[in-house]
Amino acid sequence: MPLNHYVTLGRSGLRVSPFCLGTMTFGEDLGWGSSVADSEAILDRYIERGGNFIDTANLYTKGHSEKIIGDHLAKQTGKRDRLVIATKFSGNHFPGDPNGGGSNRKSIVRACEESLRRLRTDYIDLYWLHNWDKHTPIEETMSTLQDLVSSGKVRYIGISDTPAWKTTQAQMIAGFRGWAPFVGLQVEYSLLERTVEGELIPMAQELGMGVTPWSPLKGGLLGGRYTRESAGKVKQDRVWNAHFVNDKVYDVVDELTKIAKELDTTVARAALAWVQGRPGVTSTILGARTVAQLDDNLAAIDVKLTDAHKTKLDELTTPTLNFPAPFLSMAGSIQAGGTTINGEASEPTAFGVQKAGDHY
Repeated sequence: MPLNHYVTLGRSGLRVSPFCLGTMTFGEDLGWGSSVADSEAILDRYIERGGNFIDTANLYTKGHSEKIIGDHLAKQTGKRDRLVIATKFSGNHFPGDPNGGGSNRKSIVRACEESLRRLRTDYIDLYWLHNWDKHTPIEETMSTLQDLVSSGKVRYIGISDTPAWKTTQAQMIAGFRGWAPFVGLQVEYSLLERTVEGELIPMAQELGMGVTPWSPLKGGLLGGRYTRESAGKVKQDRVWNAHFVNDKVYDVVDELTKIAKELDTTVARAALAWVQGRPGVTSTILGARTVAQLDDNLAAIDVKLTDAHKTKLDELTTPTLNFPAPFLSMAGSIQAGGTTINGEASEPTAFGVQKAGDHY
């Protein structure tokens, strides 16, 4: 499957590539990342391969990520309009200014104008709320986003890293008021981070939001370098990686290594294929610091895991979800009475009848 095998994002007509180019690594302003020249080469290669979906944020490398994208595309007439450029607001560039970030009207309008200048464009295709601002009424945030859409400065809106109940509230308000709805949900999702399966992903499927996972390799932990054999020998290029390396990581990487050998692919590609094949997922966000790394990860688009592979990975990584997920699973089997509904089989049970070891 090529990158130009486009898919619609959520309940919208916006066509995007099945792999999105994440640009948090564009710029060396934070002491790591890609140089301007390398970032431009990565951008060119992604577009050359047929990709059209580019994700950035006002806070990435202090705004330099947006500027690299804007400056480079400005040199190539007509290319910008063929791309779906997504950026985010909420991050604060102005220490000491309480309105420099967040999701209030003053902050959003200012952030949008600054992103437009850095991106050297007069519109943003997809504008993400980066994370929930609990100090601002969600009605104010949604009203402001609607004004940006109505003015033509923003085409679509999405939401990232916000509780399911608050996202649902915002989506319902937009629906009742006739405002632009969220068409995308951006969340961390990988074999090592599956708790979003409890509330957020089912919510997105129900309310028309396409899921775009970030950190599908868990900051590189699922890239194949971190194994029991290499413990203590691999230089950790991200300071937070050290806190996550444990036996669970090694177990998952061991299994991915077996799968990769069977499919003649790499550990990273197998992990990416798992994410991209999950229910509700539209486009997985890939980060890369070199063109070679980008090419290697994009090859995951052709990797197909078998049912046996998925079952084994599920055994290793299925999370314990919070209430009411366990209760609803039991209740569903009671309601179905041992029948099959929408392809899901159930076992007949009854309240008050416990099997040995059951806890209600």
